[in-house]
Amino acid sequence: MASLYVHIPFCEHKCIYCDFYSIESLDPLESFLTALRKEIAMYAEYSTKETIETIFFGGGTPSLLSPAIIAEILDLCHRTFSVRRDAEITLETNPGTVDRDILAGFRAAGVNRLSFGVQSFHEDDLRFLTRIHSAGQAKENIRNAQKVGFDNISLDLIFALPNQTLARWKENLQQAIVLDTQHISAYSLIVEHGTPLARMVRSKQVSVLPLDTEAELYEFTMACMRDEGFEHYEVSNYAKPGFRSRHNSNYWNHTNYIGFGPSAHSFWMNRRWWNIRSIESYCEKILAGEFPLAGEEHLTSGQYLDEAIMLGLRGEGIHLDRLNARHGIDLVASDQSTIDNLISECLLVHDPPFLRLTDKGYLLCDEISKVLLAHLSVPA
Repeated sequence: MASLYVHIPFCEHKCIYCDFYSIESLDPLESFLTALRKEIAMYAEYSTKETIETIFFGGGTPSLLSPAIIAEILDLCHRTFSVRRDAEITLETNPGTVDRDILAGFRAAGVNRLSFGVQSFHEDDLRFLTRIHSAGQAKENIRNAQKVGFDNISLDLIFALPNQTLARWKENLQQAIVLDTQHISAYSLIVEHGTPLARMVRSKQVSVLPLDTEAELYEFTMACMRDEGFEHYEVSNYAKPGFRSRHNSNYWNHTNYIGFGPSAHSFWMNRRWWNIRSIESYCEKILAGEFPLAGEEHLTSGQYLDEAIMLGLRGEGIHLDRLNARHGIDLVASDQSTIDNLISECLLVHDPPFLRLTDKGYLLCDEISKVLLAHLSVPA
């Protein structure tokens, strides 16, 4: 099984924290769509290699496109590749760009999962983050989506905002839970290099939240989601049983995927490649009959193993049998004392065939990955 990703590089307004490639104009839309159609066709040879089980529209703001355009892109994907009839098809959605009719149009187009970028239910947070929607619009359009037939909905929230208290974060989670979506992603605010937020932090207009406060908010999130019946299946992601994001899970499990659009990444077997981060150059390359690549790499055995361990820890755990079958590594036997110490410190749990992080371990995920990798010796 494999996945497709379609990057829609348009935004009505680019938020201060966002590092994803997008532009604040729809003027190049027709040129982009022409290039996108050609790029999808350029990968037709992959249609015989794997069946597609997920398609994800990301951005940017994919919900700026009309349902008719989304339907056309999906139709082309279905005609070019072998797509499962029960494929998970996700559309990232800004609550300020849709209404009930548009949402019904997306449903009719074939989208069966929505990911709403809510970020906060506090109006002052939304103004700080420069979001274009209000808390009221977010609630209304999530309910509209449910009314028009969407039964697989995710919403994104951001915590560790400047000056955020546990009480305010609790309110956000409580309002999200009341909406009865099947999936919640809760990300800590990351100050990405080159963003307006990074400049605000550097000039001391904004102060980041202390690490101990951020950890407190994260620990509360994990406990709250578990109490509400959500499975914590990745560092920042929580799902009701049966509603984990299949698309994102494929990324974390080294499943093959192809990305279309400027800045989109792809992975197939041990090769990873990524597209030019410019809509103009992207269109020019494709119209000249060239793949719009900015770079590529072929993973060595060691790199592949490193990623398998890091991604496994971030997700549902390292599948020890699969790791051994693919890489010839018995992770537990390779350094029993280290594993035992991490278990005794309540950072890891050995739940065969998985080695998983505890809630306490999730707080130190990167550090634990480094400890495990430091004791492995794999040929490059």
